[in-house]
Amino acid sequence: MAHLTLKQRYEIEICLAKQMSLTEIGEHIGKNKSVICREIKRNSDLRNNEYKADLANEKTRSRHVSKPKKKYWTAEIEHYVTSQLKKDFSPEQIIGRAKLDGNSCISHERIYQFIWQDKKDNGTLYQHLRTKGKRYRKRGAYKDTRGLISGRVDIDQRPSIVDIKERIGDLEIDLVIGKNHKQALLTINDRTTGILLMDIVETKEAKEIEYKSVGLLEDWSPIIFTITSDNGKEFANHQQIAQQLNIDFYFAKPYHSWQRGANENLNGLVRQYFPKDCDFTKITKQQIIDVQTILNNRPRKRFGFKTPNEVFAQKLDNLSPVAFIT
Repeated sequence: MAHLTLKQRYEIEICLAKQMSLTEIGEHIGKNKSVICREIKRNSDLRNNEYKADLANEKTRSRHVSKPKKKYWTAEIEHYVTSQLKKDFSPEQIIGRAKLDGNSCISHERIYQFIWQDKKDNGTLYQHLRTKGKRYRKRGAYKDTRGLISGRVDIDQRPSIVDIKERIGDLEIDLVIGKNHKQALLTINDRTTGILLMDIVETKEAKEIEYKSVGLLEDWSPIIFTITSDNGKEFANHQQIAQQLNIDFYFAKPYHSWQRGANENLNGLVRQYFPKDCDFTKITKQQIIDVQTILNNRPRKRFGFKTPNEVFAQKLDNLSPVAFIT
C-alpha cells in the first residue's frame, strides 16, 4: 500500500479539526480507517497529542532514515567475491558466473568499490584485475614503416560467414612482445569460441612464425577455415602457412585493430600474466600452459559467462564426425 503523502496528511489535519470520524476521514482521502488510526497514533505530538501534518511527515521521514536496511554484502558474499577475484575473474565475470550457477551476488559496481577500498587498506585484490587498476589510453594511429606483404589478401575478400561467428575454425593470430623486444608469445584464438592456443617464439622472423603456427594448429587442421592477422612482417610467410594447413589467410586493414577485436582483447588478458616489463626469456613452457588453461576456463560475458572451453565443446558436439585429435 502506498505511503501517505504530505497533501493527504494536511487533509487529515483539517478533517480532525472539523471533528470528522476516522471512517469519514478515510473515505475523504481514499484510505482505510485503520490507516488513519495508525497514522494519528504514530505521528501525533507526544506532548499534547495533537496531529500536525508537518510534524507527522518529519517523524515518518526520520523513521525511514533510521530503519535498518537489508544487508546484501554479507561475509559469505565477500568470501565468494574474494576467491573469484583471486582466480583473476573480473567483477562482471563474477556476477555473470554467479547468475549462471544460480548463486546470489551483488552488482559489479559494488565489487569495484570493495576492490578500491581493499587497495586503500593496502590490500592486493586490485592486482588481479586485467589492468591492475591502471587506466590506459588508446594508441593513436602512427605511420607504419613495415612495408607491404607479398601476396597479401585483404579482409574485404574474407567470406561473410566469418563475421557471423557461428562456426569454429575461423582464427585470429598475433604476437605479444616481451621486454626489450626479446622473444614473443604467439597467440591464436578462435573467433567463435574464444579458445586460445599460445606458445613462445625466439624471434619475429617469418620462418619461425610459420613453423610455430603450423605446429600449434596441425592437429586442428580438419576444422580450420581461415586465419586473420595484422600487417606485421612476421606473417610474411602466410602463403606457406595457408598451404600447409589447407586454409585461407587474410589481413586486416592497417589501423583497424577492431577487425581482430577478439585477439586484441585476448592479448590484453595475456598481458595480465605476462606484462610489458616481463622478461620472456625466463618464461617456462609450464607457465604458458597454465595461463592458456586459466584463460580457456575463464567465463566470458559474450558467452553468457560460459567459458571458452565450454562453448568450444558445445560447438564440437554439433559438428559431423571429423578426424580431430585433442
